[in-house]
Amino acid sequence: MNSISRFVSGLALAGGALFLATQATSAPNTIQLPAETAKLRPSQLPGYAMAMEKCAICHSADYVNYQPPGMTQPQWTAEMVKMQHAYGAPLSDSEVKQIGAYLAVAYGTAKATDDSVIAVSAPPAPGAVLPTDPAVPSTPAGVGPAIDVQALLNANACLSCHAISQKIVGPAYHDVAVKYKGDAQALVKLEASIRQGGVGKWGQVPMPPFAGLSDAQVKALAEFVFKQ
Repeated sequence: MNSISRFVSGLALAGGALFLATQATSAPNTIQLPAETAKLRPSQLPGYAMAMEKCAICHSADYVNYQPPGMTQPQWTAEMVKMQHAYGAPLSDSEVKQIGAYLAVAYGTAKATDDSVIAVSAPPAPGAVLPTDPAVPSTPAGVGPAIDVQALLNANACLSCHAISQKIVGPAYHDVAVKYKGDAQALVKLEASIRQGGVGKWGQVPMPPFAGLSDAQVKALAEFVFKQ
């Protein structure tokens, strides 16, 4: 190898060493997401609260504004079916219909007084006997039904943002339990966070509210977190 070749090889080795040293000492890149400012249009329809709770799990409310403005109730409902089946959104068939009706009224061509909107949005009549699942054992009188926490976690996509021992989008449940250990108001605070959602305690990614959960379900989730 002549002197010029040795010189070029030396430069290459030195450059490679410098690159590796820089990579080893440089801080990892971080991404700062902007604060969420978009809000869904308010409504008295039950689908509004469901949309606030479920849709915000995966995307900003701005996503709704990107859809064509003249969509009908069947079109919005079909969009929710796509979210349910193609993207795995944690929605029941009833929620699909009610959110579709709300979106059609708030952003499309439907009206809250339409028979089709009322049909999917109206609560059961007082005293109505609802069908029961024969696979679910009946609960003795005076005893509340057992809360299946794992089913709640799955139905509300909690584990898409949280894990037991490591941060994903939100904090690990273990970290939450450690933070509030010894706080006499810990359960009350966490229950409020689950119901109301929030942002700023663990970063700038907002947690959607879960106002549709019962008090017993919220308490069961909070107690589960504090056991981790």
